[in-house]
Parts: sequence; structure tokens; C-alpha cells
Amino acid sequence: MIELGIQDYRRVTLSLALGSFIVFCNLYLFQPMLPYMAEHFSVSETQINWLFAATTLALSVSLVPWAVASEAVGRKRVMFAGLLAMPVIGLGMLVSPSLISLVIMRAMMGVALAAFASVAVAYMVEELSPRAFGQAIGGYIAANSLGGITGRIVGGTLTDALGWQQAIIVMAVFTLIAGILVCLMLPKQKHFTPQKGMLRYHNRALVKHLQNKTIWLAMLIGGVNFALFVNLYSVMGFRLVQEPHSLPIGLASLIFLCYLPGTLSSKLTSVWNRNNQPISGMVCGTVVSLLGMLVAYIDLIPFMVLGLALISCGAFFTHTLAYAWVSQKATSAKATATALYLVHYYVGGSLGGFFLIYCWQNGGWGYVIGGGLVLYMVAFGLCYLLQSVHQSSIAVGHNLEPKISH
Repeated sequence: MIELGIQDYRRVTLSLALGSFIVFCNLYLFQPMLPYMAEHFSVSETQINWLFAATTLALSVSLVPWAVASEAVGRKRVMFAGLLAMPVIGLGMLVSPSLISLVIMRAMMGVALAAFASVAVAYMVEELSPRAFGQAIGGYIAANSLGGITGRIVGGTLTDALGWQQAIIVMAVFTLIAGILVCLMLPKQKHFTPQKGMLRYHNRALVKHLQNKTIWLAMLIGGVNFALFVNLYSVMGFRLVQEPHSLPIGLASLIFLCYLPGTLSSKLTSVWNRNNQPISGMVCGTVVSLLGMLVAYIDLIPFMVLGLALISCGAFFTHTLAYAWVSQKATSAKATATALYLVHYYVGGSLGGFFLIYCWQNGGWGYVIGGGLVLYMVAFGLCYLLQSVHQSSIAVGHNLEPKISH
């Protein structure tokens, strides 16, 4: 196993972080453009949300098939296929003449993004020692955050200055260069042997993971957490470009710099885990995120920025802990388990967008807070259930230990 500090550890963490960075750049490129594209295509906020939701939905349904494919052909081949397809699909968007065709291309992009996202963490779990993985997962999630920030700011500022087509061209060229670098840097796997004819095994593994409440509840927590996090940002984008603020798209996209506290908090999960339980950390992260939504109610830009920073800090903390929990609690078919977590994560993000944007359309930020409170209560309830199930499983384990007679 690869330990902390050696050269292969640095190659793994750097290359997977770069791959994660470009995946999330491409995933979120269109999010700050939504107000502009709604006006460009003369459609409503809910309708234009399909440009974002199509990508996340396609990504979510593609994760498990890619994870299963990686068991047969290897993790690296699957990741490389996705990375090299991304710039090709990106350039294909330039010839999309209508909103429907653009949505289809964004869905294809989601399929390509899923190839990397579905197996990168499984690669780390299999190749890194437990201590090295605990350190590396925080950096990987931090790269997610930085990629999300960069993709959104590039999308917003370039669209504002040059047009949405130029934003796509810049991102496609950068993705191609970075994807080639990842292919060259990532070490060959030494602790994984591809196996063919595993479809039935993975179908059973999917059912097993879903029946394991210790794993499935963490997946649900991740989905609700992402439904709140990503879509509170989407709603804030619409809020800032409308009166009384009337910010240009490029300036409004700078709110995504508020992801930076999330980059920091995702790294702090390794510190938290030394002396505290992951489930209590998920609760704390959700509390911080809830506080951020309430602070953002104040209709002054400094309070909105502070609220978004708190939302990012809490959401990334919860996500990192839940993601690592699923990866470590799955005793077999880890790639399938992590892919299944991301299915819940991105389905939550897709459905949460239509819910919170609908709240925004019908009652502004006050209705968004009402809808958000419902989702936060669901998240707290899931954390409580996870804690109960986990304690029960520990008690059962102790009862099954053989008694030593004297």
C-alpha cells in the first residue's frame, strides 16, 4: 500500500486532485450562466435549470455502470476515457442550435464526468494505506471545491465579457491539457485485479449496499446536503441579477469564491476524526449550513456573502465525512458503494434545484428558507437514524464476540 510522504503518494494525490478539479470545472460551468441563458432563450428559471440538472442527472445514472465497467477493464482506463471525452463533448456544444440540443449535449457531458467521479475514490481506497487515504480524501474533496469555484467564475466572467461560446472553448482546451497530464502522472494500480463477468456480483452488491442502513443513510444525508448546498447558490445567482441588486453575470459569479471556506473545512475533517465521531461532524456541518441560509435572508450583499460562506463551510464538511464513511464502511465492491453514494448526491442536487427554484419563483428568499428548513429537518432526522443504527450494529457486534471462560 502507498504510504504518506512517498513519491507515489504525491503522484496519486496530485493527479486525482487535478482530474477532480477539471471534472467539477465542467460540471458547474453553466451554473452562473443560468440567468443569462434564461434571457437568451426566453424561458423561465425552472426551464433553464435543465442546463444544469441534465448534467447532474446524467452523471448520477451513469456512475454505477461506469463503476461496474471499471471492475472489468480497470479503474485507470475508465477515468482516462471520461477525461478525454470531456473536451470533445464540450466543443460539440458549440454546434448546438437550440436549448434542447444544448441540454442533450450537457447530459452527454454528465456521462463523461461520471467515468472519473465513479472510481477515483475507489482507486484511492485500494492503493493508499488507511492513514494515507484519510489524508488524501480531504484534498480530493478540496479539489472538487476549487474546481467548482473556477468553473463557475470562468463561466460567468467569460460569458459576461465574450459570450457563452468562448467560455466553452476556453474550458475545453484547458480540460484537454489537464486530462493528458492526469493520464501521464497517475501510477499503475498494484492492488486491484480486473475481473470480467462481474455484472451479477455488482447487482447483488448494489442491493447489499442499499440494504445496509449504516451505508444507505449516509448516502441519503449526502443527497439532501447537496440538494441544499448547490441550489441555494443557484437561487442566489437569480437573486443578485434581479432588482434591487441588478449585478452583471460576471460580477454575480464571484459569489462562488464563497466556496473557499468549503475547501478549508473539507481538509479539517481529518482533524475532526482524530477525536470525534463522523456522525456528530455531519450534524455540526448541517447546523453551520442552516445558519448560513438564515444569515443570507438579510438583503445586503455582505450578509449574503457571509451566509454563502457558512453554507459552503458546513456542506463540504458534511459531504466529506459522509463520502468517507460510505467508502470505509463498505466491506466489498467499494467502487460500487462510492458510485452509489454519488448517485444519491447528484439526484439530490438535481431534484433540489427544481424545488428551491420553484420556491424562489413563488415567494422569494422567504419561501426558499421555508423549503430549505424542510430539507434541513430531513437531514437532521437522517443523522439521528444513522447514529441509532450505528450504535445498534456496534452492540450486536459486541454481543457476538466469543465469551472467554476462566
